[in-house]
Amino acid sequence: MGHGRRRKLHLSKIYSFRCVKPSVKEDDHSQIGGPGFSRVVYCNESGSMEASIHNYADNYVKTTKYTPATFIPKSLFEQFRRVANFYFLISGILAFTPLAPYTSTSAIVPLVFVISVSMVKEGIEDWRRMQQDIEVNNRKVKVHHGNGIFQQTQWRNLRVGDIVKVEKDEFFPADIILLSSSYEDAICYVETMNLDGETNLKLKQALEVTSVLSEESNFRDFRANIRCEDPNANLYSFVGTMEFEEQHHPLSPHQLLLRDSKLRNTDHVYGAVVFTGHDTKVMQNATDPPSKRSRIERKMDHIIFFLFSMLFLMAFVGSIFFGIATRDDLRKGLMKRWYLRPDNTTVYFDPKRVPLASFFHFLTALMLYSYLIPISLYVSIEIVKVLQSLFINHDIHMYYDKADKPARARTSNLNEELGQVDTILSDKTGTLTCNSMEFVKFSAAGTAYGRSVTDVERAMAERKGYPVADELINHHGHSEDPAVAIPPVKGFNFKDERIMNGNWINEPHSNVIQKFLQLLGICHTVIPEVDEETGKVSYEAESPDEAAFVIAARELGFEFYQRTQTTVSLRELDPPSGKKVERSYKILNVLEFNSSRKRMSVIVQTEGGKLLLLSKGADSVMFARLLKDGTDFEEKTREHVNDYANAGLRTLILAYRELNEEEYIEFNQKFSKARNSLSTDRETLIDQVAETIEKDLILLGATAVEDKLQSGVPQCIDKLAQAGIKIWVLTGDKMETAINIGFACSLLRQGMKQVTINLDSPDIKTLEKTGDKDVIAKVSKDRVLQQITQGKDQLAASNARSEATALIIDGKSLVYALEDDTKSLFLELAIGCVSVICCRSSPKQKALVTRLVKNGTGKTTLAIGDGANDVGMLQEADIGVGISGAEGMQAVMSSDISIAQFRLLERLLLVHGHWCYRRISSMICYFFYKNITLAVTVFVYEAYTSFSAEPAYNDWFLSLYSVLFTSLPVAAFGVLDQDVSARLCLKFPMLYQEGVRNVLFSWLRILSWMFNGVYSGIIVFFFCNRALGESAFNSAGKTAGRDIFGATMYTCVVWVVNCQMALFVKYFTGIQHILIWGSIAIWYLFLLAYGAINPNLSTTAYKVLVEALVPAPMYWLVMLFVVISALIPYITYSAIQMRFFPMYHNMIQWIWLEGQADDLEYCDMVRQRSVQLTTVGLNSQVAAGRNLFSRKR
Repeated sequence: MGHGRRRKLHLSKIYSFRCVKPSVKEDDHSQIGGPGFSRVVYCNESGSMEASIHNYADNYVKTTKYTPATFIPKSLFEQFRRVANFYFLISGILAFTPLAPYTSTSAIVPLVFVISVSMVKEGIEDWRRMQQDIEVNNRKVKVHHGNGIFQQTQWRNLRVGDIVKVEKDEFFPADIILLSSSYEDAICYVETMNLDGETNLKLKQALEVTSVLSEESNFRDFRANIRCEDPNANLYSFVGTMEFEEQHHPLSPHQLLLRDSKLRNTDHVYGAVVFTGHDTKVMQNATDPPSKRSRIERKMDHIIFFLFSMLFLMAFVGSIFFGIATRDDLRKGLMKRWYLRPDNTTVYFDPKRVPLASFFHFLTALMLYSYLIPISLYVSIEIVKVLQSLFINHDIHMYYDKADKPARARTSNLNEELGQVDTILSDKTGTLTCNSMEFVKFSAAGTAYGRSVTDVERAMAERKGYPVADELINHHGHSEDPAVAIPPVKGFNFKDERIMNGNWINEPHSNVIQKFLQLLGICHTVIPEVDEETGKVSYEAESPDEAAFVIAARELGFEFYQRTQTTVSLRELDPPSGKKVERSYKILNVLEFNSSRKRMSVIVQTEGGKLLLLSKGADSVMFARLLKDGTDFEEKTREHVNDYANAGLRTLILAYRELNEEEYIEFNQKFSKARNSLSTDRETLIDQVAETIEKDLILLGATAVEDKLQSGVPQCIDKLAQAGIKIWVLTGDKMETAINIGFACSLLRQGMKQVTINLDSPDIKTLEKTGDKDVIAKVSKDRVLQQITQGKDQLAASNARSEATALIIDGKSLVYALEDDTKSLFLELAIGCVSVICCRSSPKQKALVTRLVKNGTGKTTLAIGDGANDVGMLQEADIGVGISGAEGMQAVMSSDISIAQFRLLERLLLVHGHWCYRRISSMICYFFYKNITLAVTVFVYEAYTSFSAEPAYNDWFLSLYSVLFTSLPVAAFGVLDQDVSARLCLKFPMLYQEGVRNVLFSWLRILSWMFNGVYSGIIVFFFCNRALGESAFNSAGKTAGRDIFGATMYTCVVWVVNCQMALFVKYFTGIQHILIWGSIAIWYLFLLAYGAINPNLSTTAYKVLVEALVPAPMYWLVMLFVVISALIPYITYSAIQMRFFPMYHNMIQWIWLEGQADDLEYCDMVRQRSVQLTTVGLNSQVAAGRNLFSRKR
């Protein structure tokens, strides 16, 4: 191919990901073509014979669960997987046989209605997904169609090997290899928010050999082959090679542009499609989240099985009695039940075939008693939960206006679980804190700088009884004039007159401070953006820490203002002249930060030709890499770092060294070879080479940035602690930092006993230097076991003295504490402590601790976090809550519920959690009550008719009972009822323990509601039977037949269950009044309309209301008497309980009814009667202070 080459910036030495040389030997690609690396892409030849052989997936993406062809069968399968629905299906099928006690239509219609509602709900959700798919698949992108011509093509029509042109602010339609861009050096900026939630821009760069393809016409004759890894879900790795112009060029993740990421700050890019459709990495990651079911839902399944057992028992007992009666029907020619003609009857009543007749009766009874199972229970609960989620989403008190973020219930399956949380496992950074870093202090040349007082320092001062220092006065007595205070700068809260305004040049070690600030301005991956109108520089950083460092350097005289692909430029304060000068530093290599290295380094060349290695990282790795006796202020810096950690600050160590040219050349050769490796352990090889250069560093100092506590965190933790919820903090911070944050947010308090488990003892450190891993592991495990045992003894002693105990454990100890043979001991210790803090814990350890607590305690766990490192923890917990904070949206996308601030967890649990738990548990109990009431009347009627399998009611009465006459009020109850207002829920947090202890859905409560149903059914039948059985029903002297008896009894059932709901509701709204009394009115309207149609259809209901029931005073008297009699026990029980044995919510209701909700003394007395001893939170600190004062007296 012939191209005119443009003058280029050589970028091969810019970032660690840059491909250095265009050629690599063929035998370096040993994995390409092997298992997992078999993909071959023919660029610009997607329609060729070779390309068609591979038959790769097209670019059509489908996220729907169904297709038009599979919707009905798959949806029906989903519905009938539920045992109750499958049972009703079998009953419906049997209704078409002579065994059925009712017509087939009346049996099928309710089932069809319930299944249809669920299927419609599924269909609407899937239709929405389909609309999204259509919109995405029909998006357009420019594709090369030959002869250098690019035309708009729908995404769905893309094929592997196509050359595409993506323009600014467009999404990438597939996974493509970047070939060139509108920038001369072939870079582009990519926003990956849709993939990982990160809002910062990522820098990508094409191979140098393809960067010349800058015009559409350049692709007329472009041909290349790409061999790479097979489709996989790893977003951050890519191994491949491009064969172009008979040379092989290694490909890395930094040439890969992922589908659904967006092109930003770049006019256009050209790329070759390598993965399409469901082969793309984003779609490979699109797995369903773990299936979570609430404990109430699982228990409901057990209740259903219990009712099935009762149903089978009732049918079996009835069949036995039926068999006995049938056997005695014909003895010696005498017919006992002559009206059945036992001498000439069918098999169903044949005295000569009693076993077969009993079996058939058993099947009939299974259908007849099916109304014991509430057919509409599942669909009603689904609808109610969806509506509850909408209330959570639209709660104005859960809306965070500063970020314009409401709460979002991403799943409605776990609403009631929110009211049963026993343990909260929380991340720290970005969850308890803001993850909005502010540069507040630093140490340089052994001198500490910075006067600002942090939140943790304030808390420490208050804890120790010292006066809280003013931010402008430090312990040395230095002060600043508030009149000349500069306006606040986001990310910068540093105050020290020795450094500000260029005064650092007067410090004794100004040369060290200069290098310190230069390092802050150079060693980073920040991208500057200059406002063309104002000239102000803003920064696009990968983390809040990075941004804070660059801003601090700018504010202290070293402004980073420009980055090219080979240089960074600073405006520096020059000490000799006292003026700002512009200096550029040539970037030779960047050794990137990762979680294992815990440091970042850059190798730069100054304008004077010096080669410098600038490094910053965690103290745990940096101090070990310092030059021995390189400075005389190492110990002083260590002290400052510990002081900063005690103040709750995040610290980094800054160091540097000068390199000679020979040393750098040798390193660069090894580094280039490691980067060009195509093996899966390329990152390990790079880290090993980096180790060889990051040594003998000269210490400059340490930075300290503050991650402030979020507003309302201490108060929220206090309320949650009063509610009896245990709170664990799982963080990657140092132990000292985590402990002090614990004090600041009231998770710990002064006087609380602390059990500390770590491996920082001198003998362990000595062993670690030997390098014998087996010996280290054995000794470390023994030490952890010993500390756990000692901790349990200390805990027992503290409990005997009624003292609170906290557990603090570090990440190294957690490795051994979570092993199979020790984790039960660790859990015993942990659950006995009121607070647990796990420090230096990895994402995997967070998930393992969450699993241990969930499985070990058997109680509901809630995990809350805001970052990608919290995803495992959120998915492992019973409930995952994502904070939509500064670390992106990965935690939110993996969560069940998202909120914007930790403090909103208080309302989510104590208000919505309590309401949803009470509503759902009470709703289920009531469902079973109302169905048992009806089923008992049917069963007792059967017993009175010698189990002849004749229903007491008209077919349609039975069919519409759960669908039309009783379900709407209970659904409204599940959405709207409030036993206690939101204000009182927050005022009396101990109310939450009703859910944790499951007092509203215990077996005792469930069985009591079932007993209420049995009692109500018996009362309805016997009172109706005694009133109507043998006496005249109307003025004409006629007795009540089965039609009148059945309609009267059914009316009583409808009135009883709906009036029971009216008594049960604690918070009446107009909707509930309409639905309760409207359900009764609908019954009468139905009976009127149904009774008016042809008697062949209405059968026993024909004109029964107009001609029999309404004119008869007995009907109205019986109904009134039965309703009162059936409800008196519930009214009596409720009155006695409310007066003599009130539950906690009853006490609060009394307070509200008596108008004493604002009487602080009375409310406090009620709280003290029921609240457990609180050992965590602000109130516990007050209580502890009172106890200490009383002991001193």
